[in-house]
Amino acid sequence: MISPLWRTLPYLFLFMFILPGSNPGAEPLRVANAGNLLASLALPGGDSITLSYTGSAVISLGEDIRFFRGIELEFTLPQTYLPHRGSLAMVLYGDLDRIPEPGVADLSARQLCIEPIPNKLQVIYQIPIRSNSGLRPSPYVSFPAGIVVPESFPLLFRVMPVVKGLSEEIESMRFQLSVKPLFSDEGAIRISLRYPEQLSGRPVTVLIDDEVVERLQEEKLLKEGEHRLVIISNDYRNENRRFLIERGKTLDLVITLQDTTPLVLFEAPESAAIFFDNKPVEGGAQPLAVEAGLHEVRFQMSDYSVIKPLTILRGKTYRIALEVDISVSESE
Repeated sequence: MISPLWRTLPYLFLFMFILPGSNPGAEPLRVANAGNLLASLALPGGDSITLSYTGSAVISLGEDIRFFRGIELEFTLPQTYLPHRGSLAMVLYGDLDRIPEPGVADLSARQLCIEPIPNKLQVIYQIPIRSNSGLRPSPYVSFPAGIVVPESFPLLFRVMPVVKGLSEEIESMRFQLSVKPLFSDEGAIRISLRYPEQLSGRPVTVLIDDEVVERLQEEKLLKEGEHRLVIISNDYRNENRRFLIERGKTLDLVITLQDTTPLVLFEAPESAAIFFDNKPVEGGAQPLAVEAGLHEVRFQMSDYSVIKPLTILRGKTYRIALEVDISVSESE
């Protein structure tokens, strides 16, 4: 049975740690490290570990954190903890001098926060890693340490008793700690241009959502959703297409540039002969590269022919189709 005095100690203990003038620097620690957790793009569902009432875990960030707003810690307690409110606290450390191996380890770290573990079966902690994260505390989510910059990682999450005379029931309890990344509403696009062999390396202007892309060789972060890409050039055909950005993912968009030589495609019945500028066209289903300017196309079916003059412009593709129809009229 915990005495009334000891029930007040967690709050006295917490008050001691937030007094002005407390040492903000590193402190030596001896911890029972249960293992390492990783918040990574490769583990969107999270990473988890089991802790005891004196256990700790190291929390690291993956290599690519461009799309991270922060991390979320989910601390799950057994139902048997509910009668023992105020017996344990959560302590978070940053700026570890080294990453400890699993087991008992000595290290130095800077304390970021300490707070009693509430009388819940599940506690959600969120740690923003940038000022514009958009994350906000709520009645269901705690922000124990405020913003923690990536340079302070890895972090050490530690469970520790704050009362004396813990029951054997608490000493035998096991707690679950999970960590997962909190993604921003962004993704990235990586654009690669492929040039025609006979016309390589000519200048182009690339726009995304009407904004010029200055450094084409670099990835560009964009909000998730649909975007518009335009390529303008005097030497290649203009491109105009839409693409979709997914949250936390990079889109590799490869665009094959085409020169501005006009192309003509023909559609006609198999029995029709096709002539372009009085020259027969073989395999009319394949695009025919032509010069810009005035031209003439002729479809010949037995003794019947159709002639059409054309003005061909650079950078355009033309579809020329012979349409045969039946006309029916009615009279009294």
